[in-house]
Amino acid sequence: MSLLSAGVVVADDAALPTEDDYYRITRFEVPEDVVLEASAFQLMPDGRMAVASRRGEIWMVDNPFADEVKAEQFTRFAHGLHEVLSLAEKDGWLYLTQRCDLSRIKDSDGDGLADQFEVVNDGWEISGDYHEYAFGSKFDANGDIWVTLCLTGSFSSKCKYRGWCVRINSEGELIPTCSGIRSPGGVAFNAEGDVFYTDNQGPWNGTCSLKHLIPGKFMGHPGGFAWYDIAEDVMGPRPQEPKSGSRFMTEAKKIPEYEPPVILFPYKKMGQSASGIACDTTGGKFGPFEGQMFVADQTFSTVMRCSLEKVQGHYQGACFPFREGFGSGSLGVEMTPQGAMFVGGTNRGWGSRGNKPFAVERLDWTGKVPFEIHSMHARPDGFELVFTQPVDAETAGNVESYTLETYTYIFQASYGSPEVDHTTPTIESATVSEDGLRVRLKVDGLQEGHVHELHSAGVRSADGLPLLHKEAYYTLNYIPTGEVAAAK
Repeated sequence: MSLLSAGVVVADDAALPTEDDYYRITRFEVPEDVVLEASAFQLMPDGRMAVASRRGEIWMVDNPFADEVKAEQFTRFAHGLHEVLSLAEKDGWLYLTQRCDLSRIKDSDGDGLADQFEVVNDGWEISGDYHEYAFGSKFDANGDIWVTLCLTGSFSSKCKYRGWCVRINSEGELIPTCSGIRSPGGVAFNAEGDVFYTDNQGPWNGTCSLKHLIPGKFMGHPGGFAWYDIAEDVMGPRPQEPKSGSRFMTEAKKIPEYEPPVILFPYKKMGQSASGIACDTTGGKFGPFEGQMFVADQTFSTVMRCSLEKVQGHYQGACFPFREGFGSGSLGVEMTPQGAMFVGGTNRGWGSRGNKPFAVERLDWTGKVPFEIHSMHARPDGFELVFTQPVDAETAGNVESYTLETYTYIFQASYGSPEVDHTTPTIESATVSEDGLRVRLKVDGLQEGHVHELHSAGVRSADGLPLLHKEAYYTLNYIPTGEVAAAK
């Protein structure tokens, strides 16, 4: 045992709680000789869970919330599809975004197997290049599905609408929506119904990121600009091309159509291949993070957590480690109304920390609340931290409990970027709220357009526990001005 401050005692590290104490992974037993590279999930009206595979199959899992899920609970529903990466259900149909189109399938005779297959829209094209992935959303409030289309390779768009986001409306029509996409890994809505996708490190993407899809906007990679020639009536003229070697926010101020990344995921710190997205809208059934977004990382076999806010009309926010230890490379992520998160994995084509070639898993909250930084909010002169449990006022109010550094990435046409433009702001004061749930950090040296990497290693809870995760990474594209209401 070690004494931290008057009346605050914490156990040695060996006795400290771990991620597994709060969020437990259930690993599903997949049928023998089946390669199920789980890429997407959809809970069906009858309670079965549909699971898509990169191998072009869809499986149904009976009783997917059971304490143990065995091989006999899996039934193959459909096969012969083309790399299904997204699923959505509506009016008895299972909609699937595959490499070549948006299709829908159903079981019309009730024998448990799909027997009707219809193409809804195939208005984009493919060349056979391995990189031409297609990720689709669930249905939005208008009945549209948003589809993010990977470039042909990393640099160019050799096929129609590669490097774009398009919407397929309820009439089956394709609507060009955003340009500038490189290599998406997932697309989903936040609690307010706004649309986000993950993009991956490469040309014009110094690191992986979460980006906000707004109709008419440019996401940063000019490789698909040629398709403005057929989309100008919807999108307007093509934007100015960004200057290679610049910075994200420098170009955002010059190019009105450009929407900078919402959150930059620091490379090799938070992951290397951002993928599926889910939002907690379960009303507390998944723990204390209602309204936050969860993003998988394929290389690290993790799921991270993101808290967003709007500053000057733009989304930005912080990412935090959340759960590691998934069996394969985390790809598809699905949050269900029951408060369970399903995570699918694959490592074909890339390595992953999880050493299995594929995985189907479920993450459940145990009912215990971890001591975490719940959210991090930008203020004109620093940040406000909100905690999941009351803090110990002495440690949380000591500036020596925190370290803060900043950096950004080069916005360039070549592949990726190192961290650049490092600074070390000064934390001048740390003020603890009366209820112990908030700490106001006054900071000298905030840097617009930088990731602000905060470590809170010295902070303890009122019960003497250290934070389960000490790191927070806030992407400060815009610094608030004037008075800002206290965070909830």
